[in-house]
Amino acid sequence: MVIIMKIDDVALHELRKKIFLTGYSASNAHFPSAFSILEILYTLYCKKVLEYDCDNPDRIDRDRLVLSKGHGSLALYAILNLTGFITDEMLFTFAKPNSFLGGEPTIEIPGVEVSTGSLGHGLSLGVGMALSLKSDNSTSKVFVILGDGECQEGSVWEAVMSASRFELDNLTVILDCNRFQKMGTIKDIIGFDVYNWIKCFESFNWDVIAVDGHSVNELLSAFSHSKLTKKPQLIIAKTIKGKGVSIMENAPNWHWKLPNKKELKIIMNELDITDEEVAECKKLI
Repeated sequence: MVIIMKIDDVALHELRKKIFLTGYSASNAHFPSAFSILEILYTLYCKKVLEYDCDNPDRIDRDRLVLSKGHGSLALYAILNLTGFITDEMLFTFAKPNSFLGGEPTIEIPGVEVSTGSLGHGLSLGVGMALSLKSDNSTSKVFVILGDGECQEGSVWEAVMSASRFELDNLTVILDCNRFQKMGTIKDIIGFDVYNWIKCFESFNWDVIAVDGHSVNELLSAFSHSKLTKKPQLIIAKTIKGKGVSIMENAPNWHWKLPNKKELKIIMNELDITDEEVAECKKLI
């Protein structure tokens, strides 16, 4: 188990490095939002929670993933690259002219189910998918990744009520509970914390579990639990916005920005990025 965890830690460190280099080469990125959901996506794809086929992305019996907080797209792209949906060459076209890898994911990208980025709509799409699959007696499941700031959108709660009404036990929502949004903390802006999310979703007859969103083991246990419940499930993943880079962690001003020279040195040191790798990125800009 210790050896497996070390392998996961190395893989996640390398993914954070790749995410940063990809965004830096484009001069355009939401780094902290990508870093906070990385373990969630890694667990779904690399621990075989999600049923997928990179050689046949439209396979009828696949599970569906909706990244409702589309601005975390760099994490999804890095995982799609790791699992064989997109190549390194494709990845490093991110946010460049004529690339299909934009700031938010779109359906042109292999492995992406729906275009997202306009916050508040991803769960409604997920509910529609889950209801359709259930009507077809499919065993496929739907996973939706929401941001906690995104939950201020009214359409989220319409979807929450609908999922309960139609008993969508094939739907799992992962709430990226990093406690921050663009301008500050969720607590200061809307007055909510983890306890509030638990009460709200439980009041709509959802099965709710809270875990460390950066623990692959805890996430795996939560996904295993979702197979047993007869209700739609919410996994509250308690995360750190900017996880893995000290100057980005829990810092709202990093929501969407690039580092200056001093900050770049700190990031390079913490993510083990070489001068040569940064120089190569500059060639791609």
